[in-house]
Amino acid sequence: MKNKPIYVELEIGCTMDELWEHTQDPRLHEQWDLRFSEIQYLPRKYESDMQSFHYETRIGFGLKIAGTGETSISSAPSTGTRMSTLAFASEQRFSLIRKGAGYWKYKESGDQLTFMTLFDYQTRFGFAGRFLDRHLFRPLFGYATAWSFDRLRIWLEERIPPSVIAERALIHYLSVILIMLLWLYEGLVPKLLFPEAGELYLLRKLGWFEGSELRLIQLIGILEMGLGGITVVWHRKKGIYIVQAMLLFLLTAPIVLFDPELLAAPFNPITLALPMLGLCLTAYWSSRYLPQANRCKRKRSPLLRKEGV
Repeated sequence: MKNKPIYVELEIGCTMDELWEHTQDPRLHEQWDLRFSEIQYLPRKYESDMQSFHYETRIGFGLKIAGTGETSISSAPSTGTRMSTLAFASEQRFSLIRKGAGYWKYKESGDQLTFMTLFDYQTRFGFAGRFLDRHLFRPLFGYATAWSFDRLRIWLEERIPPSVIAERALIHYLSVILIMLLWLYEGLVPKLLFPEAGELYLLRKLGWFEGSELRLIQLIGILEMGLGGITVVWHRKKGIYIVQAMLLFLLTAPIVLFDPELLAAPFNPITLALPMLGLCLTAYWSSRYLPQANRCKRKRSPLLRKEGV
């Protein structure tokens, strides 16, 4: 079964010239596009020749995928559209992509521009390569394209450099992962696996839930683990961090008020609550101007299919 081409479409609030420059100038292009670490135009013998280019993509561990391609441009001033077509290929034996082709299309639509791309490629390694591409590489490649498009949108609309956007995204995702892991640990280890190690004693000392302390501890543990999962799913919603800050206060305040001697211990509720609160504030702050791949359209409209675009 043939894999579907990758298609991404996004509306961007800027001028045509701005969008054109940030996508056609290699020095600007490589700043926002996750798929390329370096793009370099090669000299042309004649002005009418197609523009050749060399590209590199770092994949980690000192490895990089390199290849070459050709691009050409066309425009239709009467319809307010421009198009850039390209063909690319890699001769490296460990590159999954053998060769491919696609286009970038720019279309004026009122006060905004519609920026769209469609491309497809052939893979190496026979059935194994096609299977890997279908179930892993192509979905990731499509996601990276859409995420990059939205990073470009933020750059053009909000004037935030791509490097700053990437740093904010890294801080955000690391904060979210740490919050999730802490909630999972707090729910599983001291409440579900080893409640007798201290959690049960503290609840019994309060004297509020006589005879039901163990069940309540287990329920709180399950809810905390669920909150860890919800944090990942709703990590873009700022309200989830406000809720967590309130829960941290509700879980910590009774223990501190009724057993202040715990504050003298090297590891106490405050030493856990304050770092978690800091992570929540960091995730809250960094969720602003966070690129979203799902902001992009990933399927062509029937009209574009009929036009062969």
